[in-house]
Amino acid sequence: MSKPVEKNQGLSVCDPVWERVRAEADEMALGEPILASFLYSTILNHRSFNDAVAYHLAQKLGNAEVHSMQLRELFDEALTEAPDIGEATRADIVAYFDRDPACHSYIQPLLYFKGFHALQGYRVAHWLWSNGRRAMALYLQSRISELFAVDIHPAAKLGRGIFIDHATGIVIGETAVVEDDVSMLHGVTLGGTGKETGDRHPKVRRGVLISVGSKVLGNIEVGEFSRIGAGSVVLHEVPPHCTAVGVPAKIVGCAGCDKPSHSMDQMIREEGDGI
Repeated sequence: MSKPVEKNQGLSVCDPVWERVRAEADEMALGEPILASFLYSTILNHRSFNDAVAYHLAQKLGNAEVHSMQLRELFDEALTEAPDIGEATRADIVAYFDRDPACHSYIQPLLYFKGFHALQGYRVAHWLWSNGRRAMALYLQSRISELFAVDIHPAAKLGRGIFIDHATGIVIGETAVVEDDVSMLHGVTLGGTGKETGDRHPKVRRGVLISVGSKVLGNIEVGEFSRIGAGSVVLHEVPPHCTAVGVPAKIVGCAGCDKPSHSMDQMIREEGDGI
């Protein structure tokens, strides 16, 4: 049997993520026949990874006002016009698998994880916003917030390889920037400090880990490969490779490793602990 492929600029290319998702869907359907129909409609009946993502998101986000078939066409258009969306989605799946100890397969985020669903919905909303279709972008933002309890403004700029664990209560403001390979947990806010206008939200650089319930407020920079401790309120810039903790947050030391967003180590150790 030939390997599943996707079309990219007129060429057939191997897609390891899609191959693995399909293999896991086959295995799951055999092991749990009750789910077979669901798995065929969501994954196995589709010709490509992008098709499966578009279908599943549309089924999640459709309602009586905007039918899932209309959203499917919209998502197909976005994924066709902007191939980087599909590439980012694949990077996000790998991030979930690598960083979440509760994630045991590539298929889990695609089927079940609302943080992953919200993130991919945002990617389409951002494409709409960037192409002047702001009414539809804001509709998607509202629907994603309603369904997944994740509120990401479509004008915000998010990179790839993003991991949003649990996701409930995530808020990311209009002028926020989140670079590649960032990890954050539920209850994180990247917000403003009041009624100021213009560029007013945080800039989170690559490889940052933002722990549970943290609030990063204002047009400040969180430097690359740094950490924000659980429950912290960050009002000032955080240098690269540092750990900030507290209310208000203060720098308490280094980040503890080269890639905190990958290690997901949220423990704050005092010097001399010996651990």
